[in-house]
Amino acid sequence: MSALSSGLVGMTGTDMYAAAVLASGAGALQLWWGRTRPGAPPYGRAAQVYYVLRTVIAFALCWFNPFFSVYAITGYFDVGALLPNRYVRAGLLCTAVTMAGAQSGSGMPPASLTNWAAFAALFVLHSALALLFGNIGAREAAKDRRQTETITELERTNTRLEQALAENAALHTQLLLQAREAGIADERRRLAAEIHDTLAQGLAGIIAQLQAAASTADDPALARRHLDRAAGLARHSLGEARRSVHNLVPAALEADDLPGALRKTVGEWSERHGIRAGFTVTGTVEPLHDEVGATLLRIAEESLANAARHASATRAGVTLSYMGDEITLDVRDDGRGFDPAALPEQGGGGGFGLGGMRARAERVAGTVTVETEPGLGTAVSARVPLVRPA
Repeated sequence: MSALSSGLVGMTGTDMYAAAVLASGAGALQLWWGRTRPGAPPYGRAAQVYYVLRTVIAFALCWFNPFFSVYAITGYFDVGALLPNRYVRAGLLCTAVTMAGAQSGSGMPPASLTNWAAFAALFVLHSALALLFGNIGAREAAKDRRQTETITELERTNTRLEQALAENAALHTQLLLQAREAGIADERRRLAAEIHDTLAQGLAGIIAQLQAAASTADDPALARRHLDRAAGLARHSLGEARRSVHNLVPAALEADDLPGALRKTVGEWSERHGIRAGFTVTGTVEPLHDEVGATLLRIAEESLANAARHASATRAGVTLSYMGDEITLDVRDDGRGFDPAALPEQGGGGGFGLGGMRARAERVAGTVTVETEPGLGTAVSARVPLVRPA
């Protein structure tokens, strides 16, 4: 088009040769940029050199022939992709100068005052449009950058979330294993305490009755009573052991409430050991959750067993007190007492006396305290929440 219009704009032969050289240079520049662009960083030096050279060549071409403005106008479209933000407006204004000169009617430089007036008006128009669209482009570029940054941040966040999920899965597996092990250990402690409170005490009672029967061989009737008691203890201990394995409430609580079960337990213990014992209930009796009742019954049995086995007591008293939202069990004896600091710590092969009672109470959010002095007896007090049946 520029070659065909050369006569219209008064191009000389020299002008045509110069324009041809510049057009060849523009083509070579475009080929160079086509090869350089894939590896060039955005807004890098290569992109800036390409834009400046292209703008200079376009200005020179439009100097010879205004129809070369079809090449110069590309400076509007990719300035935001080639130049840093601080140079975008300068690039747009340079392109505006070229376009205004090309459209003023006589090429560059304007040939008359009228052409200069037209150039000035066109430059103002192009500058305004260039700056307007430049601002729009800058906002779009900033928006694209924000979107890119947001997408990058989301990708990083997603990566962190995936890592956190993987860590949580591993932690969940570890917690399940620890919970399983804790459950197994807790069940072992429960069974050990139940065996201590049922089989061990039952066997101790059976041995005592058999020894008593052997020492009264000259009195068959009395020996028979001791043997009957030993047999009864054996049957009772066997039943309680089976119930412990299945985690059932003690048999005494199936047929009676806690005060009734404690009254029978105290009476049987007194008769079996020949120690005077009394049982008292204070407050308003209320139904209890099975676990709470079983806990207090086992603590009472263990406290009485300790009084018979270790205290050499002659009297004992058991008091069950209903106090609003709490229930308290007190077991007292007039035995020889002991020094709590001298007790061996509970270990893997040790007993389940005071430690077992405290562990039972803690399972139902309760506490056990012991008051004792050598020669002045012992008082065991268990305090637990009054939990009603579901």
